[in-house]
Amino acid sequence: MPAPKAQHRSFDDTELALVRRASEGDAQAVRAIIREHNQRLYRLVRAVLRSSLDAEEALQETYLHAFSHLSAFNGEASFATWLSRIALNTAFMRLRSQKTLKRIGPSPGSVESEVIPFPSPAATVDPERTMAQRQLLQLVEEATDALPEDFRVVFMARVIEGLSVEETAELLDVAPATIKTRLHRARKLIRERLEERIGPVLMDAFPFAGSRCERLTETVIGKLGLQDGREPL
Repeated sequence: MPAPKAQHRSFDDTELALVRRASEGDAQAVRAIIREHNQRLYRLVRAVLRSSLDAEEALQETYLHAFSHLSAFNGEASFATWLSRIALNTAFMRLRSQKTLKRIGPSPGSVESEVIPFPSPAATVDPERTMAQRQLLQLVEEATDALPEDFRVVFMARVIEGLSVEETAELLDVAPATIKTRLHRARKLIRERLEERIGPVLMDAFPFAGSRCERLTETVIGKLGLQDGREPL
């Protein structure tokens, strides 16, 4: 895959020096670059592929390609933009390949290979994702608490507890039509409040840091054949 051409743009001298060190095989510089760009690049490829596993594999391919073709980067554009283009190209190529395989299907008489189950989210503790989920839940709780009491009770009964309109109407001793109206307004208020608050929390969406970031970083270092005498964690 050819490295994308960059357009003219000023470039940070510090990052340029980091790129130069990486091109000379400095493992610490490679680590620094990966950690700096991991979150943004992961979200880019995740948005295309809609699969955490595919996104991680595409991200690894991105870094391996980029660090093997650093000479193609001339500093005319942002290094982040250059990496992003490689990441998107990698993701779209993977997506096209997946679509082609789906259209073709297995060849006649072929034996399907055994699929090794990938650990489910429940099987692996991911502190970053857990924190993001906790923040979202907190926002929902705050938005629910801010509802007028009549709306809040209906929302809790219908949405949280899963009661039917009739059950909720009987519970609160009001007409079913009133329950429907209150639920509609409650959802509207919660949606508006969440839209006001969701921006900062979304910065933590699709986290790719901590142990996952470290694992990918060391995998790339190993595949590039770089050694720096760093003590294992």
